[in-house]
Amino acid sequence: MIEEKPRTMPRPMAQALEEFIFHLSLVRAVSERTVSAYASDLRALLHHLADRGIAGPATVGAADLREYLTRLHEGGRRPATVARARSAFRSFFTFLLEEGIIVEDPAADLPAPKGWRRVPRALTEEEAKRLVESVCGTGPLDLRDRALLELAYGTGARVSELLGLCLDDCSWTDGLLRLVGKGARVRFVPLGKPAMEALRAYTESSRPRLLANRRAGAEPPQVLLNARGGALSRMGYWKILRKRAMEAGLGEQVHPHLLRHTYATHLLRGGASLRVVQELLGHARLATTQIYTSVDEPYLQGMHRRYHPRG
Repeated sequence: MIEEKPRTMPRPMAQALEEFIFHLSLVRAVSERTVSAYASDLRALLHHLADRGIAGPATVGAADLREYLTRLHEGGRRPATVARARSAFRSFFTFLLEEGIIVEDPAADLPAPKGWRRVPRALTEEEAKRLVESVCGTGPLDLRDRALLELAYGTGARVSELLGLCLDDCSWTDGLLRLVGKGARVRFVPLGKPAMEALRAYTESSRPRLLANRRAGAEPPQVLLNARGGALSRMGYWKILRKRAMEAGLGEQVHPHLLRHTYATHLLRGGASLRVVQELLGHARLATTQIYTSVDEPYLQGMHRRYHPRG
């Protein structure tokens, strides 16, 4: 077995770290345990920055530190571990600023971990396709389930929006759905060809057959019905999705909101602007949509390498 060579750190980084550790140990008289923890956190950071071509502390930017802390957070590190790393970075760069080694502190405004949100998980394009296309029967419930999955993945609608969808909300001519979101805000979202075809097949063939199972009462206006001809419930939707996900080999971790996350992720990955995705999702604030921009870092890095002249 070939031994791996120990990683080396650029001299300016190593010297800055050495001076900071000396300062912690002898000037501030910090405990040995804290010194060891800070040194470990900073070595990991400085090696990471060196791998990205950053050779000295003077060229470290705030975005570099935020990206690294986010990487720790999304990598499953405990909040306490991320908080300690943040504290180490702030102490390190404050020291460098006071010593005149840097002229601007990149760690001054690092966000606290408690204010962060975990990036939503999304299905891959292959997984999403497999889930939707796994429903290929022609029975009433098969047609309903295919329409439901096509709508969920094809529009990114919330569960409440899908279950509240009425026939009058479907504009067949324009290929649009009228969705009523949070705060009774109305928006129109485009319906792609697969979703349009699945919805037509269901409403024209399957829905009337489900209505025939109704024992009594007025006909429900909702598009999506259960096997007894009543409006589909949240629990009913969850059970359908879980059953179909298991059949598609995706396991039990597929939930209704996951398809909304997948819709947003795939739009951004395909080149849609953040503003467009905000409108399609019905988010009142752009900040809510921005969480999706952190999704799939390897993909973004690949796109940068492929399309940027300096990638």
